[in-house]
Amino acid sequence: MPIKVGAHVSIAKRLDYAIDRAVNIGADCIQIFGSSPQSWQPFLFPLEQVDEFEEKREKAGIDPVFLHSIYLINLASKNPYILGNSIGSLVQYLKFGKAINAEGAVFHIGSHKGRGFEKVAEQVVEAMNQILLRTKGCGKLIIENSAGAGGVIGSSFKEIGLIVKALNSPRIAVCLDTAHAFEFGYDIRTKKGLDDAMKEFDREIGLEKLVLIHANDSKTARSSNRDRHENIGKGKIGLEGFRGIVSHPDLRDLPFIIETPPGSDKDDIETLRSLSVH
Repeated sequence: MPIKVGAHVSIAKRLDYAIDRAVNIGADCIQIFGSSPQSWQPFLFPLEQVDEFEEKREKAGIDPVFLHSIYLINLASKNPYILGNSIGSLVQYLKFGKAINAEGAVFHIGSHKGRGFEKVAEQVVEAMNQILLRTKGCGKLIIENSAGAGGVIGSSFKEIGLIVKALNSPRIAVCLDTAHAFEFGYDIRTKKGLDDAMKEFDREIGLEKLVLIHANDSKTARSSNRDRHENIGKGKIGLEGFRGIVSHPDLRDLPFIIETPPGSDKDDIETLRSLSVH
């Protein structure tokens, strides 16, 4: 069975243009922003664009659809303005996601800014609980692993697992970014390294929580803690690394979303598909 692969596509000019762009690059599934990623200000889409998005999506067979949250989110912030806006933005995203039948919203937890994970874990869990309570009936809140820079939370599977277990909600899920995992230190290039990483994921988080793979090669070396995406096969993970990833029994049935440098989506999608064919 071929893998399901797509890309992060633009919503520029009209929401439904995202589906046109997905069709043009041969995507099976997509991820979009619901607003400008560098602003707290939400977008208000006309209902006609939402309807058109749904009609085009159904016709093209694009499924699933994921939202990616804005870059300003920090549920570990001690600044009430940032914390409040982070909660509000994720609430708005999940409500918008319900309107377009998205699986949920992918987000990075944020940074403890040197205070340490233990000091902020309770705040993060409480913030996510608030988001879930204010979005009943909506999609999943999807934690994405990070590359490990500075005080960023959620780079290790152990940290993510502690938060997931504390929340104990069917609406909490996880997105595994291959570049971030590699940049943090998981040696997913090799069969043994990938097997070990997935065993750790299952032990700390639970494989049933994994709903999405961000398929990105890495410009930087393993354990660099530097988040730099590269085209599939042209980075430090390499073609053989991705051949193992797309055929791994714990991953091959999940949707793969590419977030590689612009202009190469179609090529990267085709490359991933070719690697999955045996």
